[in-house]
Amino acid sequence: MLLFFYLSAGLLHAADWQLRPGDQPFSADELQALPGQSLLFFDDGESFYGAGGAYAYTYGIENGSGTAWGTYRIAQDGSICVDFINGTMRCDLLVRSAGRVVVITETGDRFPVR
Repeated sequence: MLLFFYLSAGLLHAADWQLRPGDQPFSADELQALPGQSLLFFDDGESFYGAGGAYAYTYGIENGSGTAWGTYRIAQDGSICVDFINGTMRCDLLVRSAGRVVVITETGDRFPVR
């Protein structure tokens, strides 16, 4: 079980990643190769990891087509934490599972990538 700790507004926070059998978290090399890559989801949403930690999530047409901008960083446990310009923050874990990439949120939601 992986635990992730970070300080946010002076509070200690822990995420308990809900991995399933067969989930393989991205390696350090895969995480370092993120800049310039995007992940396209089945709802047509798209996460883009830019150079220098730039991040953008563009919603699919059915979800409003807006873009949420922010910056990302890779935490020690291999999760990817995004600070959005609207002041919110989230961390996700990228895994390979059953032949595809899956994004796991801190709450355990799973979003397969096309």
